[in-house]
Amino acid sequence: MEEFKLNEQQPDLLEQYGLNLPVQQRWKEESAAFGHHEHISPARITADLGQKYRLITPYGEMWGELTGKLRYTLSEGGGLPAVGDWIFAECRHQDGAASIHGVLSRHSQISRQAAGSVIKEQIIAANVDVLFLVTALNHDFNLRRLERYLIMALSSGVTPVILLSKADLCEDPARFIRQAESIAPGVNVHAISALEDQGLEQLAPYLSAGTTCALTGSSGCGKSTLLNRLAGQTLQLTQEIREDDSRGRHTTTHRELFPLPGGAVLIDTPGMRELQLWDGGNDGLSGTFADIEELAARCRFRDCRHEREQGCAVREAIEAGELEPSRLESFRKTARELEFQAAKERQREAIRAKGTQKKPARRSSWKSELD
Repeated sequence: MEEFKLNEQQPDLLEQYGLNLPVQQRWKEESAAFGHHEHISPARITADLGQKYRLITPYGEMWGELTGKLRYTLSEGGGLPAVGDWIFAECRHQDGAASIHGVLSRHSQISRQAAGSVIKEQIIAANVDVLFLVTALNHDFNLRRLERYLIMALSSGVTPVILLSKADLCEDPARFIRQAESIAPGVNVHAISALEDQGLEQLAPYLSAGTTCALTGSSGCGKSTLLNRLAGQTLQLTQEIREDDSRGRHTTTHRELFPLPGGAVLIDTPGMRELQLWDGGNDGLSGTFADIEELAARCRFRDCRHEREQGCAVREAIEAGELEPSRLESFRKTARELEFQAAKERQREAIRAKGTQKKPARRSSWKSELD
């Protein structure tokens, strides 16, 4: 594994990686727990490589590892740090590495249900301001999948922006823009082609200095090509997709944060063939299906199931051609999925709480560990 050389402190280096006034304010408030410990510095996680993290610190890049105490604390009550997290790092001059003692509170976190049968949150990225939902204008374009990405974004507390990539391969991008807008009222939709440098000027308002953006979408949708074009250099490898089904291989193998020339940072994520949702409690379902909820509020009966009831405004909208039946079915299916997940999570929390009550109290303090 490569070694990072410790350079002289560069205060403006963190600004290139998204340090802004809100982060500085949170640091000022939360770093008081460490007293005046001279070796604790702010740092940001730029890549998650499993057992180690790549960090950007005031001294340059370093490898970082969780302290044993922090790993124990997080395993008891929450998830591990993620790309985009701001952390409390003890930078060691002798080996160019750092120990992670704590995680600064997040203003957003993008999550999904982890793979497997166990109900568990997987944090994809933290402290993101804008999430670009990328879908290509080929076989990859799917409104139902796009709805799921919207739910993830709105549940995570970030601003979603839909990017219809590979517009140079599409004869009528405007038609697809209208379709995307129909299921995402109030969400900005842009048709672009990173390969042909087409429409990228539309992204400038989202990429201001100090802003953290992230890319998500299925394999082969053009995320890595877009990152390379915005960065002005090849940061991620790209591969051709299969023409018969427009699918590509996972060219991005891990989540990583990159600084852009204009002062914003961009997090690239591996492609997701299937997105299992995680209900973050931020009304992602309501925000994504606001049109259906608005119609439901006009139904004659408060507990209307939108099936055969008299005075059902939702069914009337479908019959009038104002609402697609497939959108109602998607709403029902997703609502059932999230309710099942929430019920399982409540059950797991109850079991965890019961087990915690039986354990002797454990004193934990970042400050005591450092003294």
